[in-house]
Amino acid sequence: MDVQQAITERVPDPGYTPRLARAVAAARAAGVPVVYVVVGFRPGHPETRSSPMFGALPEGAFTDGDPGAAIHPDVAPEPGESIVTKKRVSAFTGSDLDLVLRGGGIGHLVLTGLATSGVVLSTLRQAADLDYRLTVLADGCGDADPEVHRVLTEKVFPRQAEVISVADWIAGLS
Repeated sequence: MDVQQAITERVPDPGYTPRLARAVAAARAAGVPVVYVVVGFRPGHPETRSSPMFGALPEGAFTDGDPGAAIHPDVAPEPGESIVTKKRVSAFTGSDLDLVLRGGGIGHLVLTGLATSGVVLSTLRQAADLDYRLTVLADGCGDADPEVHRVLTEKVFPRQAEVISVADWIAGLS
């Protein structure tokens, strides 16, 4: 979720996208559907006018044609993989994610993304309320504040999700 050029550029961990690419490759090899969630807006950002968070975005940010809105090439979608565009922090808000998942018979989500305290937290909480089973790949998430990431992945998320590493998740697929 939100693994877009403008967002990944702010991640200090140079191993993040290669590690995430290994998880995506393993999912594909195991037949696990990969669904991408991106933040995106119409030209002029009419969806953001009432949003304190997104209303401050510069004109053209996260619109079609914005290179910063592109999914990072390390984890680029393959033909046939769903890309869901959201309008707020949670992957479910302003998107058709629930329809895509239910239409595909998907009831267990494996969450990764940037930021742990943003899209991952908001999506996990909403997905739990929608009765999805959840796994969070702790090192498949990142946050500007490492302590916030640690508290969420070690103390908060385990109440509603299995929290494991990318390597352990990949090992469990075989």
